[in-house]
Amino acid sequence: MITMPARRPSRKAAATRARPLALDRAAALRALAGERFDVLVVGGGVTGAYTALDAVSRGLRVALVEKDDFASGTSSKSSKMVHGGLRYIEQGNLGLVRHSLLERQRFRRNAPHLVHRLPFLFPLLKQDGVFDPRLAKAFEGLLWTYDLLGGWRIGKLHQRLTVNEVLAHAPTLRADHLTGGLLYFDSRADDARLTLTIVRTAAALGATVLNGTKVERITTDASGRVTGARVNADGEEFEIRASAVVNATGVWSDTLDAMAESGHAPQVRPAKGVHIVVPWSKLRIDCTVTVPIPGRARRATCTRWGDAVVLGTTDNDYKGSVEDVLCTREEMQFLLDGANTAFDVRLTPDDVLGSIGGLRPLVGGKEGATLDMSRDHRITVGAGGMVTVTGGKLTTSRHMGELVVDRVMDVLGHKGRSRSRTANLPLLGGAGYDAEAVAASGGTAAHLGERYGTEARFVHDLIAEDGTLAEPVVPGMPYTKAEVVYAARCELARSVDDVLSRRTRARLFGRDASAEAAPAVGALLGAELGLTPRQIDAQVADYRAAVAHEKSVLLEGVAA
Repeated sequence: MITMPARRPSRKAAATRARPLALDRAAALRALAGERFDVLVVGGGVTGAYTALDAVSRGLRVALVEKDDFASGTSSKSSKMVHGGLRYIEQGNLGLVRHSLLERQRFRRNAPHLVHRLPFLFPLLKQDGVFDPRLAKAFEGLLWTYDLLGGWRIGKLHQRLTVNEVLAHAPTLRADHLTGGLLYFDSRADDARLTLTIVRTAAALGATVLNGTKVERITTDASGRVTGARVNADGEEFEIRASAVVNATGVWSDTLDAMAESGHAPQVRPAKGVHIVVPWSKLRIDCTVTVPIPGRARRATCTRWGDAVVLGTTDNDYKGSVEDVLCTREEMQFLLDGANTAFDVRLTPDDVLGSIGGLRPLVGGKEGATLDMSRDHRITVGAGGMVTVTGGKLTTSRHMGELVVDRVMDVLGHKGRSRSRTANLPLLGGAGYDAEAVAASGGTAAHLGERYGTEARFVHDLIAEDGTLAEPVVPGMPYTKAEVVYAARCELARSVDDVLSRRTRARLFGRDASAEAAPAVGALLGAELGLTPRQIDAQVADYRAAVAHEKSVLLEGVAA
């Protein structure tokens, strides 16, 4: 009998853990206060997370701190697209598109449980379409450019569709002026879970990571060189000592730069993006459909996500507080108007299940439209040696982290610096994950697999130990009580808001139902974290107040 030699285990399998990675808050606090680090990364968004991962994977001693929660700023409120960006071809920035598509493929390889292929549909209309029907051929040429620049790596090229094929993807689309459609392929991700997974991967390699840690001031020596930061965590103030500091705080970066350098000139121009969520039963699509917004030179995207559809648009200029960014009634209404015009539906504010508003930290002057501004990033080194990264986008965050650490190596004087390892470094849960096999399994296994990858078995273990943890924590949604327990033990969740807004996305996809479930989440967290009844009640009250504030801004003037 002829036998084939056994395949050797993949070297990437080292990223697969035998036991869950438990993150201990008290231990992290002791390490931050008592140890010295090569680099302190300030900002727990996707850019700061990948900077920390890149640095620790090169052998540096790394600390990562975030003033609120990981991904609580821009990185949980993005369009959730991991893409090259067709718009950037229109702007002539082919280099950014080519590189973004390469990074998209690296995300799909390193985090196959979190980054999923998704078709994008442009309906072709005789009138009132995204673009003039006479430009359809030119637009198809743009899609060929997209495919050739790297879109082909996703395994499918764009397609031209007939009217019936368009309606098969979007049966509620108005067919009055429909002449066909163009379909191409990109990817989407739960941005908050993706960011959290990058943070946890950095922790698995030895980084010290902590949320709820606010920088009060940047510390310097007698010569003005940055030596770390004075922080406040859990009501305790102490100094984190580091040979280099990275400012990865996004729209807050000018504030931190001003701490380190007097006379700092602001360089960030925030651009606002908003999204609302409506039931899929009202707007039946199986992909992302791009539609025009009546009377506006902007497009809106409608993306299916489970039993819901996310409607959104990005890049409106923003002036206001960066601490309280929400979708307004006017913004909600123009998204509803766009959907009602493009689809044979009548969506009203009562159909909106949840909403988000977020800011993108664009770099540049105050003149011109944000829509036309470059999405390239900028990395600077201040007079005291602090490295600041601004701009960019989620898709290129890995590469941004790599370039930031290259500059950190210069600051540290490591001339023979090691090269980045993150291009081929699987994130936790990604090594050995088979997306098709998990999706075919269905049920809880598929739900957990798409959130935790191969690490889903640790959540299953919790359910095996206590069958009640299989129960949904929010009625009508797939999130289990076991996920709340896992979030407390392994994901540094501190509060009801951490769980319902980011560890799960219950607040976005079921705002009112999540508020009703807040006491159940508080009870589970209380048992895990040793919270008192008064602390639990306060967290529940804070969460419900935040939800009520979100609704008041969204539905101002609309009867409840």
